[in-house]
This record gives sequence, structure tokens and C-alpha cells, in this order.
Amino acid sequence: MRPVPTILHLDMDAFYASAEQAAKPSLRGKAVVVGGLGPRGVVATASYEARVLGVHSAMPTAQARRLAPNAAYLVPRFSLYRSVSEQVMELLGRLSPLVEPLSLDEAFVDLEAGGVADDTVSARRTGERLRTAIREVTGLSGSVGLAGSKMLAKIASEQAKPDGLVLIEPGTERELLAPMPVRTLPGVGPATGDHLRRAGMTTVHDLAEAGEAELVRLVGKAHGHGLYRMALGLDDRPVVAERDAKSVSVEDTFDVDLHDRVRVRAEVERLAVRCVERLRSADRSGRTVVLKVRRYDFSTLTRSETLRGPTDDPTVVREAAARLLEAVDTTGGVRLLGVGVTGLADFTQEDLFAQAADARELAARAEVPEKPVTEDDKPVEEEPESAEQLAARRWPAGHDVRHTVHGHGWVQGSGVGRVTVRFEEPGGPVGRVVTFRVDDPELSPADPLPLVRDPVDYSSWPASLPKSRSGPVSAAGGESRP
Repeated sequence: MRPVPTILHLDMDAFYASAEQAAKPSLRGKAVVVGGLGPRGVVATASYEARVLGVHSAMPTAQARRLAPNAAYLVPRFSLYRSVSEQVMELLGRLSPLVEPLSLDEAFVDLEAGGVADDTVSARRTGERLRTAIREVTGLSGSVGLAGSKMLAKIASEQAKPDGLVLIEPGTERELLAPMPVRTLPGVGPATGDHLRRAGMTTVHDLAEAGEAELVRLVGKAHGHGLYRMALGLDDRPVVAERDAKSVSVEDTFDVDLHDRVRVRAEVERLAVRCVERLRSADRSGRTVVLKVRRYDFSTLTRSETLRGPTDDPTVVREAAARLLEAVDTTGGVRLLGVGVTGLADFTQEDLFAQAADARELAARAEVPEKPVTEDDKPVEEEPESAEQLAARRWPAGHDVRHTVHGHGWVQGSGVGRVTVRFEEPGGPVGRVVTFRVDDPELSPADPLPLVRDPVDYSSWPASLPKSRSGPVSAAGGESRP
């Protein structure tokens, strides 16, 4: 625990949905839901306007549509979110060499290590300037928490949402935490929370009063010791600049269960290639290939194969995933497939040759004469995709398009051989809506446009901070919590 609030936690507000609202003038102030739009889709993020209606992340999209039938439902645009995240992380990196990203829209920053804060006043000033800089550069808002520990900084940013700043003065931790529910503490999930509730502990105060011995008895030595320290507001975890990923994986849920074994294998191989693309983008290699299969009855199977050494060769990963699939019964149908790589390492060239040799050896060993195909062996015919499904795949709702006459726009929806596009750009007025045939030769997919056309130059920040064009920080930005 630090005697000064120089650990900062930033959490962007409803990140995906806010980015979509900033990119699409017609959606400002309206309910927006980003996620999978198929029958088995899940909400990734909901705007605050949608949250008021009961929509939240991880909710089935079908349920969200019942709660908010008039909301805009959009397919995620990860290329846009990643580019905005890079802008935000660059700003954080200018504050300190110790930045610990947790996701695209969340990170811890050690302000003391960057020399930009050493007391309450300088920490608050830096947090306010950061929020201003983020809005100037990205057009989006972020909530900031400041405290003497990571746990409390994260709690503070939750209290600051949306678009605020909360600073917790060191020395007031126990008073602040006491009335909070036990689920506020890191590592206390639904199961642990329910277990503690049955023992009569519903608030952090109850945990502190129970004592370390009682918590150890209830939840085990390691968890009980850590839980007691957190209940007292004690957290000595440092901000770690490099969080080493343990695995890289991709998965897809299918709107209709897959029965055709050939189609299942083709999807596994496609996922393997996507997984390697992510692996390479992180400049990593992996030693263990993992296959995940969720069957028609929701039973989930995982199979893994450890190679001789790490690789980032798509052929090696693809063939390993295909071998793992051979050991899985998919007769009843498959609703989800995933391919991952664990045992990550920095790639070395000699490993690639070793894995290629292993793959050839295993393939040769597996060669057997083909037997005649019997009636029982014939794959089940998959239902062909409807015209609406094909159109939705080609023109995902919310994605960018360009028309040779009308310019840049985004897909509002598609069906019955038509695609509806609203032509507008970030920062501009609400645009007009035009409907085209799905095969219109003048309409083509496009890359997302920047959310801010002419961002303020922060290359010299924080040494010389440009004046904000958006006015002073709101009252919430200067709020302190005892």
C-alpha cells in the first residue's frame, strides 16, 4: 500500500458501443448493442441507453432484443476498437513506463514511476488531464480511479462511471470498503459469494470482523489469507508493464449445428489459421495445440497435443488440430468449435523445422488404405444458407461500406436481396438512408474511418499539455471519495 494515490486505473466507458456511437452520428444518445446477432449471439457491450432497459454484456442477444426491440444491433468492428485502444495506450505510455493493460479498454498505470505524480494534488491533476487527452484524441470518454493500490484504484474507477474521476485518499480504505458487498473484492465470484453469504457474511465489514482464521476455514488457506487482507484494504501488487499471455485462441459459435464431418474439419482448419495469425501478430509461438468442441447437448470437450517445440507454422497447427478432431465424436452435431495454442514462447527458427518434421512423420504414420464409403459413413447434408444469411454474412450490420456515388456509410441491415446503408461519417451530420441490391457493383466493404479527424497533437505530452477544446472537466471529474 502506498501513502499517496499514485496508482491509476482507466476504464473506457461502454467502449465498443461508445465507439459505434461516435462513428455513427445517427446513433448518438440512442440504445446500441454490440455483439453476435445470430440465434446464439451474445451481447459484448451495451451503451448506457441500452443498459437502462436491462441489457448487459454476456446476455443472449435474443433476450436483449426482447428488452430493447428498438435498439441498434451491430456486429463488432475489432479493427476500429484496436486502433482506438492503441491511441489510448500510447497516451498512458507517455505518463509512465509502467502500464499494465488488462484488455483493449482497461489498464493500470503507475504514475509515481513516470514522475508525473507524487501526492494527491498532482495525481488528481494527471487523472483529469488524461481524461481530457483521451477525449481530444479519440472522441470517447474514460473513467479514472486513483488510489494507493490496484484493488482500490479499480474500485474507484467503477464508482466514477460513467465519465468521471474518483480518488480514494490513503488511510480511508477500511471505512470505504466496509459497507460494500463481498463481490466487490477481486476473486470473489458467484460461488464464493454465495458460500460466504450462507456463512452470514454479505459485506466487506463482515469479512474483516470474521478474522483470517475463519476465512481460511471457509475458503481455504491461500484464498482466505488473501481475502482477509483485501477486506482490510491491503493490496501490495505492483503494476506490471508486461503481462505475459498464457494462450492464444479463437472460437466460433454456429447458428445451426454442424453435422457434416467434412464441414466440421474445414471449420477447425480455418480456426487454426486464424489462431496462428493472432499468434504471429503477438510475435509469439506455442508448443501445445488445443481443440475445443461444444456439442449439440452443450457438453464441451477439449483435446490437446504437445509438440516437440514451439511453432507458429499454420500447417503444423492446422494438422495438429485436425488430428485432435479425429478423436472427438461429432455425430449428434456441433454448436461451437475453438482452436488455441498454449505454452507460448518467443519464436525460434529451428523449432519450425522440428515441428514440420514431426508433422510429416505423424502424417506418414497415419496413412492407411481408404475403405469404401458405406451408407452409414455418408455425411449428413447441411442445410444451405438462406439468401438472408448470405447477405448478413457479406454485409454485417454496422460495418463500413463505400459507394462510388454516395461515399462512405455503414450497413443498417440486409435481407430479401437488399442491403440498407446510412451514409454518414464520424463528426458529421446525421446521414441519409439508401437501399441497394446486395450485389450492387458500386457498393463495396470499406475500412473504418478515424473517430476524430483532426486530433490534438499530444506528442509532447505530458511535459506541455495543449489546452482542451472541450472545456473544463465536469464536476464528477474532480470528485473525491473518503
